[in-house]
Amino acid sequence: MSVEPPKEQPAKVFSAAVYECVRCGTRTTQEELSKLPEVKCICGYRVFRKARPSVVKQIKAI
Repeated sequence: MSVEPPKEQPAKVFSAAVYECVRCGTRTTQEELSKLPEVKCICGYRVFRKARPSVVKQIKAI
C-alpha cells in the first residue's frame, strides 16, 4: 500500500497590475517596479497611475 503525497494546488495567477508614468506614458508592471530599489520611471519621474483594462465590465440591472 503506497501513500501518495497530497497534490499541491497551483497558485491562482491574476493579471499583473500595469502602471503608467504620468509624464512620459511608459507602461510598466508591478513586478518590474518591485525589482528596482525605488519606484521611479526611466524618465526619472516618480508619479504613476494605474492603467485601466480595456475590457468594460457589464452587469445586469436589477
